[in-house]
Amino acid sequence: MSDRTAAVTRETGETEIEVVLDLDGDGDATIDTGVGFFDHMLTALAKHGLFDLTVRCDGDLAIDDHHTVEDVGITLGEAFLEAVGDKRGIVRYADRRVPLDEAVGDVVLDISGRPYFQWSGEFSQPSVGEFTSDMARHFFESFALNARVTLHAAIEGENAHHEIEALFKSAARALDDATRIDDRRSDTPSTKGTL
Repeated sequence: MSDRTAAVTRETGETEIEVVLDLDGDGDATIDTGVGFFDHMLTALAKHGLFDLTVRCDGDLAIDDHHTVEDVGITLGEAFLEAVGDKRGIVRYADRRVPLDEAVGDVVLDISGRPYFQWSGEFSQPSVGEFTSDMARHFFESFALNARVTLHAAIEGENAHHEIEALFKSAARALDDATRIDDRRSDTPSTKGTL
């Protein structure tokens, strides 16, 4: 493991979550949230972002998937914030647009220390398996606010599975790009001197 790692747990009356993240990994993932499609998306996030990621969640799925997806987003955001550290030497900004057949996911982000989330688009179907489609939007909102990043996300397409998967893949590639260490930079990429 690199030194850009974090292990975060979260326990509420609705979920018990463990997240382990290595920003400089190989894309290895061990995911178990109880929601099959969400597991698939988190695996894609790790694979295409080249993060090593473990996520275990025991949530109140007898109600629905909301608390599980939201709380994993919160916990992963907290882990990301811890793992990225003082942000010294990172690229900071990234913009990735990823297609999946007819669908396109678009993510623009700034590892700014300023939490902000902007969304554009609508999912073509209300759910994919046991996963409520709009929870993909809510996941990235929860992640962005807790990772303290600015994240603009958009989707277009005709199939919710494709739209959500393109979104997760574009986010993965953008997060990988923005967290990379720029060998030309030894300081924090900000005129303020801090992010």
